Parts: sequence; structure tokens; C-alpha cells
Amino acid sequence: MSTLSARLLGPASIAIVSICALPLSAHHSDAGIDMESIVAFEGVVTDFVWRNPHVYVLVDRTGDGAEAVAWELQMGPVNVLSRRGWRRNTLQPGDEVSVRAHASVSGRPYGIIDSIDKDGGLQLAEAAGGAPAAATATTLEGRWIADRSATMSYPGGFDGFFNALLTLNENGRAAQAAYDPLSDENPESTCVGRPTPAALVSTSLYLMEIDVREEEQTVILRSEWYDEVRIVYMDGREHPDPGERFVTGHSIGWWDGDTLVVDTRNFADHRSPYQIGVPSGGQKHVVERYRLTEDGAHIDLEFVLEDPEYLAEPMIHRRQLNYSPHLQMYPGECDPEATSRFVEG
Repeated sequence: MSTLSARLLGPASIAIVSICALPLSAHHSDAGIDMESIVAFEGVVTDFVWRNPHVYVLVDRTGDGAEAVAWELQMGPVNVLSRRGWRRNTLQPGDEVSVRAHASVSGRPYGIIDSIDKDGGLQLAEAAGGAPAAATATTLEGRWIADRSATMSYPGGFDGFFNALLTLNENGRAAQAAYDPLSDENPESTCVGRPTPAALVSTSLYLMEIDVREEEQTVILRSEWYDEVRIVYMDGREHPDPGERFVTGHSIGWWDGDTLVVDTRNFADHRSPYQIGVPSGGQKHVVERYRLTEDGAHIDLEFVLEDPEYLAEPMIHRRQLNYSPHLQMYPGECDPEATSRFVEG
């Protein structure tokens, strides 16, 4: 066994693995990847692509006396890696690494990183897990993030979350069966994000910011998720004619006591807004409710999703968002080259 392999099995490497094993199913589906098994190998980094929506490590696999094989290895998004101590120069060409990854079922040298150990030790600090004890809010304004267990408790990450909670009708099942997530049919291959409630579900990884503008009678909802910005009109207006449709929908809101209610309709057609190949169209309707908890440390969030064109019944989900003024908002800045790497030619 090489010194590098021995290090992979040592106590120091166990700590490194816990830092490097990131939730990686935040964008396109894990379809086409064998998430039940691990391939382990050693190699040399040829490039470290620090871009959204996924960071990639390109590694020439070495050893066994065979010719080097160039692997493309997907990691998490820049914001998640940054909050865990990674930087754009953490890995550099020439670095010797040991890799554990979930590989493509097609045999293509492409995979999703489970862990990576850098020769000489990769010592990275974990980001703070929660807000400082004194951080409390008096309004809904500010930056908020959910506990990762809100979605990651479902086997399969985001795919598993929606597969478990969406009840499909015949149209939804047929459209899902016909979907190829590893092709350019997947909207995210061209930096098209997924409209609400995707950003709400993604709060387990991405910060959400609420900006209440009383004079303008609007609430601005921002997300690190594909730089989504939604304007919620609080001036009593109705939704426009159903024929007028928008990528993020049209949102109106009002106060129900201490609860902000956001009603969104008029969505443009989307091929896979839930990541699992189920479309949405003009009948999609989402109602969100935000209420600050008594201690000011959390928001109780609930949303109801309806779309009778593809769903047999509404989906209802509740979670808590944690007040996180100490965390930095990172721009999404989706890179077309990085986001299309998963597409199989």
C-alpha cells in the first residue's frame, strides 16, 4: 500500500472525509450515477474548475501500470464549498489525490465525489453550523438557511425529497418516464434554474434573503439558488391575465396577522422544476406562509404546491429557517460550460 493509500485509512483522513463528503444532488438528478457503490483510486489533478452550479475536479487516474484515464469529478456548489473552507486554489494541477466517488453507470469516467484526500493532508475548517447565540431577528428581514436534515433525511437527496412527497397523475408519470436527465432536455444544462418551490427546498444548502420594502409595498425574496429574485407585490393588486406568464411566476402577498402569505401563479412552462422530470405549466400554483418564531431565531415556513395538470393532489411541506446574519450570500453565476458537463453526448 502506498503512503497516500495508508493516509486515506488513518484517523486524520477520517476527519478530512467528513469535510469533503458534500451533498451533491442540488442541481441535476443523480440519474445515471451509481449512488450505491464507491470507486476508489489515486491520481493527479489536472484542473480544478471553481464555477457554479458545480465545482469540478479533473483527475488523471494512475496506477495498475495502465495508461492514465481522465476523470471528471463533480463536487458541490461554490457557496457550500466556500462555507466549508474550500477556496479556488485548494486543489491545483499536479496535486496527488486519493478519490472515492460514485461513478457513472455507463462506464464513462465521470463521477460524483464522496471524498478526496490530498497528498500531504487537506486540512479544511468546517464552517459554523448555526447562528451566534445572540443573533435574533425582530422581523422577517435578513438571511435565512434551513437545517440540512430538512431534505437530506430523504434517501436520494432532492430527488428523494420530491419523489417521496409528490403524488403524480397519469400525465405526470408519463412525462417523468419520458425524461432524460442526462441530456440537454434537462433545463439546468443551459443554466435554466427551477422556480419556486425549488429555492425554498434548496434552503438546506442555499441562503435565502428577505427584504421588506414598506414604502414600495413589495417584499423581495432572493436566493443563492441560480440568483433567483422574486418581487412580491403587497399593494393589493391581482395576478395578471393567465396568458401572461413568467419564469419565476407572478407573486402577490399580504399579512395574515403576523404571517406573510405569498401567492404565486402565472408560471411559464418548465420541463423539470422538481429535478425529477415532472413538468409544470400554467396551472401551477404555490402558496407560501412565513412566520417569525417568538424567540426571533427562526422562521416557520410552509408551502402548498398545486398543479392539477401533473399532480394528483397538492404537496404540503413545512420547515424551519434559521436566522443566519453571519453567513455571506454568494452569487450563483451559473457557468454554461460547468453546468453542462453532466450531459452525455
